[in-house]
This record gives sequence, structure tokens and C-alpha cells, in this order.
Amino acid sequence: MNGRTLIIKMPKQMQVTEQGAGATAAGRMAGGERREQIVRVAMRLFSERGFRGTTTKEIARAASVSEAIIFRHFATKEELYAAILDMKACAGNMSQLRETFAESVKRGDDRAVFESVALTMLQHHEEDAEFLRLLLYSALEGHELFKMFWERNVRELSDFLRNYVRERQKAGALREMEPRLVGRAFAGMILHQSLSNNLFDKSRSLLDISNERAAREFTKILLHGTSTKPPPEADAKKRNETATRKR
Repeated sequence: MNGRTLIIKMPKQMQVTEQGAGATAAGRMAGGERREQIVRVAMRLFSERGFRGTTTKEIARAASVSEAIIFRHFATKEELYAAILDMKACAGNMSQLRETFAESVKRGDDRAVFESVALTMLQHHEEDAEFLRLLLYSALEGHELFKMFWERNVRELSDFLRNYVRERQKAGALREMEPRLVGRAFAGMILHQSLSNNLFDKSRSLLDISNERAAREFTKILLHGTSTKPPPEADAKKRNETATRKR
């Protein structure tokens, strides 16, 4: 898998069928099953060795098929990467996430909305640490997979948080500040927790709390901060109000 498009056309007498070279060990599979198997194997190898360190020959060997079978199901590398995203339901993940807290959004229940976002992300990363590794590889290598994931998922989540925060600011429920900065700060807490738990500190020697508690505490930090003192602008407003009354 180098940076070039992978397209292979073979003479009919050289074409390999699903029962051909390399497929015997895995047995005969329907087209959909074979495609899914190839995607799973490719994803595992990519997450272990990166994209530059994994070849189609290695994917074929691990899947017990010929390279020709891989090219039959995925004519280009972009098709294989898109299939990985689709298998992980990343393309529709944000839509599914919206459904879980649609009522909370309507009620303007900030705590429920942010907790739902945090808990869903934490659980997803914990259940699929392999995909988390894969995303890190693709980001570090400047790979197309991460670009696709960014557009399909990260940008959509960022847009949702920005729009939600902006609406709640208009309603007077949240302080005035850059909405995208609020969303990034919140997502940053969640992502750091996921990376620590699933990749950097699996024994959780620094912090060992449940995903549910982490989601609650991150939401509290976002909505209320950690200081017992009022924000500077609140002090200024109070001083102005006091001065006005004295006049």
C-alpha cells in the first residue's frame, strides 16, 4: 500500500476465483463475507504496523487469499479505507449519537447533552482501541483514512458542539466565549482520557475511574469550572451594579 492507486487487470486465463490460490485454507466465502474478512484483517495489520509498513501481499497472506482477490473487492486503496470506516460505523456515528440525546437538546439540558457525548466517545474508544491506534497511525502518516475520518466524524461533532453552545449562549445559559473553543476543550478532555486508558496507561496507574464518572466530572468542569470564585467579568458586573445603586 504505497501512495499510488491500486488497480489491477488480469487476463481471464490468469484470474483467480474465490476458490483459487490462497483461498483454500479459509474455505469458500460469499462475496460479502470475504470483503468483510479482508477489511478486518487489513484493519488489524494497519493498527499494528501502520499503513506504510503493511503491504497488500501481507494482507492477502493473513486473510488466506490471493492479492487478486483483494483487488477484486477493492479496486483502489480509497475503497479499502472507506470500507474500514463504514465497518466501524464511523460515518453514521454522529447521527446515532444525536438520536441518543435529541430530547435533552430540546429541553436545553446541558448536563445530559455533554455527559452523553462524553460517555459515548469514551465507551466507543474503550470497545475499539484497535481503531484508535489505527487513527493515530493514519494521522501521523498523513494518511487518507484520517482525512476521511476527520471530515465524516470530527468536523461533524465539532459543528454540533459549536451550534449547541452558540444556541445556549443566546439563551443566556452559557457564558459568552468562542463556541468552537468550548467544544475543543471538552473533546480534548475526553480524548486524553481515552488515549491514557487505552494506549498510554492501560493499568490506569495515574487515574482509575469509570467512564460514567469521567463523563460526569468532565461535564462539571465544562459547565462550572473548578474555581469557587466568580469569573472576573462577574466581579466587574457586580461592582458596576453597586456603583450604580450608590448614585
